[in-house]
Amino acid sequence: MEKKWVLKERGDTAVVKQLAEALKVSDSLAELMVQRNITTPAEADAFFNPSLDHLHDPFMMKDMNIAVERLATAIKKNEKILVYGDYDVDGTTAVALVYSFLKEQYSNVEYYIPDRYKEGYGVSFQGIDFAVQNNCRIIITLDCGIKAVEKVSYAKSKGLDVIICDHHYPGYEIPKALAVLDPKQPGCSYPYKELSGCGVGFKLIHAYSKIQGIPFEKIASYLDLVAVSIASDIVPITGENRILAYFGLKQLNHSPRMGLKEIIREAEITRALTVEDIVFRIGPRINAAGRMESGGKAVELLISSDSKLATGISKEINGFNIERRTVDRVITSEAMRMISENQRNKNARTTVLYNPAWKKGVIGIVASRLIETYYRPTVILTESNGFATGSARSVQGYDLYQAIEACSDLLESFGGHMFAAGLTLKKENIQAFTERFEQYVNNTITQDQLVPRVFIDTELSFTEITEEFYSVLSRFQPYGPENMSPVFISRNVFDTGSGRMVGASGEHLRLDLCQESSPTKSLPAIGFSMANHFEHIKSRKPFDICYSVEMNEFRGARNLQLNIKDIKTSDTSD
Repeated sequence: MEKKWVLKERGDTAVVKQLAEALKVSDSLAELMVQRNITTPAEADAFFNPSLDHLHDPFMMKDMNIAVERLATAIKKNEKILVYGDYDVDGTTAVALVYSFLKEQYSNVEYYIPDRYKEGYGVSFQGIDFAVQNNCRIIITLDCGIKAVEKVSYAKSKGLDVIICDHHYPGYEIPKALAVLDPKQPGCSYPYKELSGCGVGFKLIHAYSKIQGIPFEKIASYLDLVAVSIASDIVPITGENRILAYFGLKQLNHSPRMGLKEIIREAEITRALTVEDIVFRIGPRINAAGRMESGGKAVELLISSDSKLATGISKEINGFNIERRTVDRVITSEAMRMISENQRNKNARTTVLYNPAWKKGVIGIVASRLIETYYRPTVILTESNGFATGSARSVQGYDLYQAIEACSDLLESFGGHMFAAGLTLKKENIQAFTERFEQYVNNTITQDQLVPRVFIDTELSFTEITEEFYSVLSRFQPYGPENMSPVFISRNVFDTGSGRMVGASGEHLRLDLCQESSPTKSLPAIGFSMANHFEHIKSRKPFDICYSVEMNEFRGARNLQLNIKDIKTSDTSD
């Protein structure tokens, strides 16, 4: 698929020069900082040296004092607390965090993860009934609850107090819970709005610890869970999330909790973990439990302190992940066929597909995979409890949530954010939804948004790419939304002659590149799924590349490597 290269607007030249001189770095590195709104040495120091002292006071969050007082009363009176969370990575890490923390202080606590297939997303009536049957007095919801107006009313009618900890956008009505902790709700003055669900849970235990005199060092041990949630839930890694992720990654690499240690071992990661490792190797394994069986299995692993038990559960979850990969490949193949064999599906500006036999736990992954081929807003639906239920994914820059909200009268429920959402509707409304969604997107999406884009930070000469350059560049980590791994462009490069196709089907490229302006300096490069360019490359003709710079570690050896994002040959270059 042809991609559009978008070179980011350059920062103010004078500011870039001044920053480069003050920090004794290259103009290219200073340019990266200015693009991230770092314009002074003090701002650079705060960015490159995150400090836990810069976390916001948790009591700035609306209703936090109410939540903490109720928790303290419950513990004093020996009332049973139910920690309730969603079945995905953010929800299960949040439950593991709050449950483990409370269990250290107090024994009368239990956790609950709803069944994806029987109960669906969020707070369920079955979960509330479970709380009543088990004599709970408080439910703490994590990564869900902000739209559970009916369910919270039901819980109140049963004599339960509900504390909501969520990070999603609220609906028109805020549930009448005892306390609602959500920085996105109206009237909440908490300065950072992009916490993960687990991050909001961390704020709750932080606030409780402050009142109870529990040292911060005690709760800092939970930051490995927070880092996993931040990376897996694809929230911006800016501000407070950057601090939490930075220290959480440190803990993951030096002293992860037993369950995470076993997942890392099962994933065969032997070097320092990055956000990318969490997104593609740790998170999917935790998610696989809820997709294929029960999210409760993931919590059981994350709270475990028994190495034998943790090893057993980790192997079981790894098995779920292998099964999940097989199922999602089959469904993706079926979905691709449904598009290619139907003219309307091929030519539409959206993809909406329904098959009652598809497994609910993998349709979000399938939606993402379809976008790799058919780059447009996508909704994949299956049947669950007599309804059509599904996952939606968007393309860069297009607000999917608004598009789904425009169809809300056809839906039973929906929730999510700009790039991803979940929805449930009556099966008889599928056709009407498909047409309305297509019409709304067609009227609001631009042609430019239907073309995948590679955002490029700045242009580099190969002579700039040195170990010293990489040493500074690596300090921009942890990467993630709003602080992505920098992408560079270099023009008129060519292969030295050792380039070859690699991979099981020869689908990847392994190259050794030089630049016309500096032919004596060569750099190794890898280009995944780019073998279609090999004919041009082996001719030794120049071409342009955009890429990230990484350190490749293999059998104890380390060398700088270019990870190519896209290639433009002479007939396609801008």
